[in-house]
Amino acid sequence: MNYNTLPNSDLKISELALGTMTWGQQNNQEEAHNQLNFALNNGINFIDTAEMYSIPGRKETQGSTETIIGNWLSTSGKRKDIILASKIAGPSRNFNHIRTDLNFSKASLNDAITKSLKRLQTDYLDLYQLHWPERNTNYFGQRDYQHHPNELWKDNFAEVLENLNYFVKEGKIRYIGVSNEAPYGLMRYVEETRKGDIKISSLQNPFNLLNRKDEIGVTEILQRENIGYLAYSPLGFGQLTGKYLDDTPKNSRVTLFPNYNRYHKENGFKATRRYNDLAKAHGLSLTQMALAFIRQQAFISSTILGATTIEQLKENIESKNVLLSKEILAEIQAIHEAIPNPAP
Repeated sequence: MNYNTLPNSDLKISELALGTMTWGQQNNQEEAHNQLNFALNNGINFIDTAEMYSIPGRKETQGSTETIIGNWLSTSGKRKDIILASKIAGPSRNFNHIRTDLNFSKASLNDAITKSLKRLQTDYLDLYQLHWPERNTNYFGQRDYQHHPNELWKDNFAEVLENLNYFVKEGKIRYIGVSNEAPYGLMRYVEETRKGDIKISSLQNPFNLLNRKDEIGVTEILQRENIGYLAYSPLGFGQLTGKYLDDTPKNSRVTLFPNYNRYHKENGFKATRRYNDLAKAHGLSLTQMALAFIRQQAFISSTILGATTIEQLKENIESKNVLLSKEILAEIQAIHEAIPNPAP
């Protein structure tokens, strides 16, 4: 396993990270703990979670993932062996069960951080992220930005950074990042960090063969401003394993939760079939090719893996041994140009 230093930090994170959002619904505690042990035994030291997990977000299961991780930390004694990241939920009418004021005020951050630390049974988080923006913008698969001049949100980037810095100085969080953020928000944070003593370490956004939209606008910012990129949904909700090309498995996420259909549209299937044929032609599984492609991008700090079985996790981790040739990369690019970003 290779390790990268997350920008503006002293965190050396594994190039493959362990995602956790299924723990508490699709996966029970025993299965989650088995994944954690397997991941650590195979070199992964970076664990990513969030206060709203498990997914889909429901009152009955909110916080279940952090609780499962906390129980593992308590029994394993492995806290110093991992880099632990979590997130605060942004505004959403669907998540008022988390707290009444879903924003990034000092009070909301205090509530979120305090509860996450308690569930995780730790006294600090290595990386703390804003799960999605407070303002109206396009994320979670929305293609177009629709401006609302009368929205209640006002530019508060400086205030949010000040609030986060308070908890850094308290020692409850070490470094900060953003998630599901657009170029405007990312640059506004960068602009404000130049005035103070806190820096953005990472951006966590979806990135995969079906969704490379961040190559337009975002990746230049990352590399010029020294910000790490944490790629989530690297297999497009399982689409880029190829398992949906013939039939939909009974216990798959799309079957269990039909609203998670972002990657299951006509052009998504067209592109997936072509990528699958390409992988087979070169003796690779689609999973291995899809993950290797992400790992080979210069702006990537870590790729967040999500698996429901040890077998899936094993194949995902083994992708670290795959190096795509210039020929394969050129063929991937040709498919991308023919069917660009079918699932942004």
